[in-house]
Amino acid sequence: MCKNLMCDDYTFSGVAVRNSSIFFLGLTGEVILLSMLLLHASFSEDARQSVLEQKAALVKNLRLTDLCLFTEARYTRHLSQADLNTAFQDHPLSLEHFPSGSFTQPYLDNKTP
Repeated sequence: MCKNLMCDDYTFSGVAVRNSSIFFLGLTGEVILLSMLLLHASFSEDARQSVLEQKAALVKNLRLTDLCLFTEARYTRHLSQADLNTAFQDHPLSLEHFPSGSFTQPYLDNKTP
């Protein structure tokens, strides 16, 4: 038991425990939890590989386009279907007025089927 006002120890079942002990106990628990999550991810990767291959085959058979990430402008909706000049369609010296245009890069690998 502390006799002064600057006591940093906690007592659990009559045993004094320092703040650093509680911190390292929590840190150890978090490291164990993180390692269990990483192990689960590595073991479940092999099990989900067949499902991923089936989905990739479905996308190829249906000829789906890329994922729609932004809904603002048509050149940010489907990056593989926009040309490099679409952002400047209003005027050649116009500035980018959609915020999503600054987050994406132009899709340069534009292959025709």
